[in-house]
Amino acid sequence: MQSTFDINQSSRNILLKFLENYSLDQLNKVPEGYSNNLIWNIGHIVVVQQMLVYNLSGLPMKISSEMVEKYKKGTKPEVPVSQEEIEQIKQLLFATLEQTKNDFSANIFKEYNAFTTMSGFNIRNAQEAMEFNNYHEGVHTGVMMRISKFL
Repeated sequence: MQSTFDINQSSRNILLKFLENYSLDQLNKVPEGYSNNLIWNIGHIVVVQQMLVYNLSGLPMKISSEMVEKYKKGTKPEVPVSQEEIEQIKQLLFATLEQTKNDFSANIFKEYNAFTTMSGFNIRNAQEAMEFNNYHEGVHTGVMMRISKFL
């Protein structure tokens, strides 16, 4: 499990660089031909990790229901994100990962509602959810790298 968390930490560090190196306008810009922007992808990554690991384990997520509604699968940016919200997402990027590590150590993940992802992965428990999450974050990081070429 440690390597899964190490990979996720590296992923989150890459995402942090986007937050630190792009302006508020750049983070909010939806380039032509795209349906989302840099900040939506980062918010989406935080939300999906929580849904995959906590929600499907029948446990409360560590993020607000408003954040889930704004960044869950099938959504897109509707209004520009404020600097305050960017700071909140930046904080959640690492706080949620740290909490997940602690909760795995405390062995709180007992139940899981297994499912098959759109890409065909069968996820049967919270550990597999974290492993799939790393793939999901990689996909969205790739999208962000493409978006950044248009900013």
